[in-house]
Amino acid sequence: MESSHYLETLRAVINAQLDRLSDYPAAVPPRLKEAVRYSLLLGGKRLRPILTLASAEMAGGNRAEAIPAACALEMIHTYSLIHDDLPAMDNDDLRRGKPTCHVRFGEATAILAGDALLTEAFAAVARTTDASLRAPMTAVLAEAAGVFGMIGGQTDDVIGEKNLSGGSAFEDRLTLLRSIHRRKTGALITAAFRLGGLAASAGEEQLLALETCGEAFGLAFQITDDLLDVTGNEKLLGKRVGKDAALGKLTFPGLLGIDESRAEAARQVEAGRRALDVFADSPAKSAVVEILESTLTRKK
Repeated sequence: MESSHYLETLRAVINAQLDRLSDYPAAVPPRLKEAVRYSLLLGGKRLRPILTLASAEMAGGNRAEAIPAACALEMIHTYSLIHDDLPAMDNDDLRRGKPTCHVRFGEATAILAGDALLTEAFAAVARTTDASLRAPMTAVLAEAAGVFGMIGGQTDDVIGEKNLSGGSAFEDRLTLLRSIHRRKTGALITAAFRLGGLAASAGEEQLLALETCGEAFGLAFQITDDLLDVTGNEKLLGKRVGKDAALGKLTFPGLLGIDESRAEAARQVEAGRRALDVFADSPAKSAVVEILESTLTRKK
């Protein structure tokens, strides 16, 4: 119960700040503002910004220094969802139980809303109170979101097994799949942990522990996403299921089967939990552990 209250407090802080940051003045085209706010404030777990704030506090810092980076991550995540849902990508018509941005506002406005969120994310980091944090935080965001991180992973996800010859070995497909997941989903989650550490001026041992936890958790989270696309409830998920198989995507259940995929997710969660042993017990640490462990039982 204590962790749940802590997490709800962080979520409320993040939602209030996202609302403020996206309340653009009249000079911004009203339709663009509406599309941005529709997607950004539609709901969601706020997983990445919560992990940023909790990591900062777990490492002895405070949430005030971490909130700009936390909001920046959520903006980038939202932009990626808007673009992922487009007809040229995953062609989804539901997101969080509501019509996707391009269904609600049209493709052109959806693309521009995603572009706006990506740009505004870096503006948010530029407003970090501690000027010495702005450059390193910007570098972490750019690497996580760019060609070495999320965009690179998404590209390989779109291409998928086309990168492999017809007779490619199981290990080659597994290596590619892990690489896709570590970048497509894991890069932003790892960035959340690292940005929290930077905000807290964490030492190298703590930063390494946070990165290790982030990488393990990111992989576990995406494996669970793969599983939910096969076994999940569409109403609970708020999006269509069975899309991966329909698009012929390389997934953990498709490659390893459901039982082994669940076992692999559990191994990654345990690795992430062990990485946090360097931190003293605190409400923030308890909350992060709770988030890690809930990955294995999540329904959405």
